[in-house]
Amino acid sequence: MERLPKYLKCGIIDTEKTKIVRHILKENCLNTVCEAARCPNKSECYSKNTATFLIMGNNCTRNCRFCNITCAVPEPLNPEEPKKIALAVKKLGLKYAVITSVTRDDLPDGGAEHFSQVISEIKKETPVVKIEVLTPDFKGNKNSIDTVIRANPDVFNHNIETVPSLYKKARPQAKYERSIDFLKYIKENSNILTKTGLMVGLGETKQELINVFEDLVKIKCDIVTIGQYISPTKKHLPVQKYYEPFEYDELSIIARKIGIKHTFFSPLTRSSYKAYDVFSEN
Repeated sequence: MERLPKYLKCGIIDTEKTKIVRHILKENCLNTVCEAARCPNKSECYSKNTATFLIMGNNCTRNCRFCNITCAVPEPLNPEEPKKIALAVKKLGLKYAVITSVTRDDLPDGGAEHFSQVISEIKKETPVVKIEVLTPDFKGNKNSIDTVIRANPDVFNHNIETVPSLYKKARPQAKYERSIDFLKYIKENSNILTKTGLMVGLGETKQELINVFEDLVKIKCDIVTIGQYISPTKKHLPVQKYYEPFEYDELSIIARKIGIKHTFFSPLTRSSYKAYDVFSEN
């Protein structure tokens, strides 16, 4: 594959604000997906006093071939983590907090109760903060989904990640239909905004993306994000195509015509990138 296009290259920003964010995270022994997944927007987000908190450890029980997070034996849950995250959110002065996690198939509820506790602690410390959760599929366990719904986050995000034909190659332990049903269940059983995200550049076709848009409209998904897949290492899936910026605009127009209300498509878009801005549109 050709070298990374210039529009996908991000400079390193190191300011007093980024140092403050790193210090708060370090002193509370907190993880961020920004670091674990090598997000290209890390410096920009840190400079704006934002970070996406990664809960339940750094080790994932699944081995998706696009992801840089380690697949290894997971750590025991830290009962103090919810409170520490709530205090970090308060210290950072966040208006909007994004909470995600590694997949924890080793836990009976997939970690749903831990998500609930984090939401609850943030609301205790800073009731005005809006909260978005980005969860794994909990193996489709409805009780686990209900646990998070009852905690009442402002946005419930679960990523489709890619088109159905690429699941076996990109995320063999997941199921496209299960993820669609997951988002459908949230919408049918709550008033919470639903959100999902996809990567492009793995070998999908335009028609396959259109088919996914149609599926998301059927389940009334509120927000959809799309960004360029960037291979973390040579051991991960290679990039099949780098989409030009204008192609994201074209896909956004198509998605909105099909019926998706809110789209955020761009080369560097990731699920939680500028999440507050996207939320504010709703």
